[in-house]
Amino acid sequence: MTAILDLIEFQGARRTPYIAQNEASECGLACLAMVASYHGYKTDLLALRQRYGTSLKGATLKDLMEVAERLGFSARPLRGDIDDLIHLSLPSILHWNLNHFVVLTKITKSFSGVRFHIHDPARGALLLTRDEFSRHFTGVILDLLKSESFRPKIEQSKLRISQLWSSMSGFWSTIWQVVMLSVVLQLAALATPFFLQISIDTVFPSFDRDLLLMLALGFGGLAIINFLAGWLRSLVLVTLNNALSYQVTVNLFRHLMRLPLPWFEKRHVGDIVSRFGSTLPITQLLSQGMIAAFIDGVMALLTLTLMFVYSPLLGMVAFGALLLYAGLRAGFLQALRFRNIDAITTAAKENTLFIESIRGISAIKSFGQEGNRQRIWQKAKADAVNAQIKLGRLSAGFDAAAQLTLAVERVLFVYLAISLALDAQMSIGMLFALQAYKQQFLDTGVRLIEQAMNFSIIKVHLSRISDIALSKQKNEGLESPAATPEFGTGLELRNVRFRYSHADPEVLKGVNLSIKSGEVLGMAGPSGGGKTTLIKIIKGLVEPTTGQVLLNGRSLNSYEPTKLSELIGYVAQDDSLYAGTIAENISFFDPYAALVDIHAAAKLAHVHDDIMAMPMQYESLVGDMGSTLSGGQKQRVCIARAIYRKPALLILDEGTANIDPMMEHGLMQSLAELNIAILICSHQPSAISHAQRLVALLGGQLVEHNAAKIMERTAP
Repeated sequence: MTAILDLIEFQGARRTPYIAQNEASECGLACLAMVASYHGYKTDLLALRQRYGTSLKGATLKDLMEVAERLGFSARPLRGDIDDLIHLSLPSILHWNLNHFVVLTKITKSFSGVRFHIHDPARGALLLTRDEFSRHFTGVILDLLKSESFRPKIEQSKLRISQLWSSMSGFWSTIWQVVMLSVVLQLAALATPFFLQISIDTVFPSFDRDLLLMLALGFGGLAIINFLAGWLRSLVLVTLNNALSYQVTVNLFRHLMRLPLPWFEKRHVGDIVSRFGSTLPITQLLSQGMIAAFIDGVMALLTLTLMFVYSPLLGMVAFGALLLYAGLRAGFLQALRFRNIDAITTAAKENTLFIESIRGISAIKSFGQEGNRQRIWQKAKADAVNAQIKLGRLSAGFDAAAQLTLAVERVLFVYLAISLALDAQMSIGMLFALQAYKQQFLDTGVRLIEQAMNFSIIKVHLSRISDIALSKQKNEGLESPAATPEFGTGLELRNVRFRYSHADPEVLKGVNLSIKSGEVLGMAGPSGGGKTTLIKIIKGLVEPTTGQVLLNGRSLNSYEPTKLSELIGYVAQDDSLYAGTIAENISFFDPYAALVDIHAAAKLAHVHDDIMAMPMQYESLVGDMGSTLSGGQKQRVCIARAIYRKPALLILDEGTANIDPMMEHGLMQSLAELNIAILICSHQPSAISHAQRLVALLGGQLVEHNAAKIMERTAP
């Protein structure tokens, strides 16, 4: 039923949904998703990305037009000034800041002037004045109209909260423990007003101290039970919250580590960290918010019922105040969602710049750019702070309106309650009890509304996490992969073609290649010609657009990725070391590493003597931010790391670029003695001179020739 209703357009009620970009260069796809969803083609970035792909270079207006026409739109590129925008059929896509796309959703007029409503995939919903708008608008417009081929449909993938804690044992039993303890607490709270009423209406007029003592003892015992239940519930909630947080983050990190390499290459590190951090508010809502919402809902209903038993008039006053509060909250909800999106995205950008600055501090200091880098980061930090200020101002406005509503309710309630008491329709004890129940009703009702609104706000975090959780892992959905791949007859590429997206030209154009066991193959080619891309395809890190990559006669995809990585070793020029000892880095933190194997790998990589000359030898600490290792030593440690796993094929992608020729010669001789297949990709004649067979990647195709001619053809 929900799916059917989603396809129906209720005129006058349509609103352009906001869809944030996930990858660094997919603002165009995000804009298309927003416009398509407005017209009834309810899609999301995941669906569009899987169908049309995205390029690291971004999308041109022509690319967007092609995708829009495939979605069933008639796309018209227009050029105009600000005054022409009122004639558009909104929403429309605008070119922004010469390097970005946004959606213009509507134009409004007020006493202060014209306002432009913008959905920016990178920033959220923006409300701009004419001057602010003109500073960003380039004059290029993409007007989208439904064509005859357009068909409303639903093509969305949504992450369910339950998917985040799959396989967590004891979750529901713990939830029920918390619920039962919460029920005890609330029953004690319901009983307290009776103590007031009986004490005032019965004990006070008769001066019955014995009854007062009995009431005090009874309700005192209830207070002790209340204390114990509260204490136990707090202990259970602490355990539940931390266990749930652990389970959710572990599940998400496990999925993250198994995503394909291109997924990471298209995103900023700070944004990934920010998305991962969105697990915190979700786990807090799961462990506490759901239970609180259930208990508060029951309590609000019970206390409202008791109020109507005491006085229907006063019950209506309290209920009306809560309805007004809910209306105010709902009115602020959309703006709060957009402010939260802005705060999250600006904080992620600031975090990205901070991480980049720390990791690239060597280059920053070498070029004397400390001040310039500070200014760039400071601007991003100011944007993040301003986003928080805007969110705070909006929250403050709602808080003020809510406080005014509740203050008016208190005045009206007290006036009517005392009037009823003066008319002898209510005793003083009943008045006190009713006041207590009213306060409980409003407190639980307000908390219930807040939790309901939090569930809506949490969708922002859930959508950010879905970019990780719903992205397909490598080899996901394939039937039982082989457990142990073997090199056997060797590795073969058959008519392999590759492009980064449907709009990009082919990088590889029908590549055919075979590598046999024990063979040393050299590969050269101009920079940017696709050598590293080809190597990533051979390694199984990137999927070819078309063609086959076969290992021992079987597709690479039929093998389990972890086992495949053991069979094919890989060393790149920019390989990283990780925080730990040299021994741990060589074994890649293998918990069962044998020191003799670590030493053997280091000796083959010609780095053993250098390590033994250090004070701590193999226990010397290194890290990604630098160490006492030189560039050549670091590269030889990376080679030792690849050798340690005893691969059948070793790929060196400029893997000896930082090593001097004499050391390189000895290293290559040692590697040749391993009698394994070796692929050497290098611009250096000294490196590929050790190859038995040489190929060049020229114009996306492999050319096999002798070394002299290859180096001549690939020279700049």
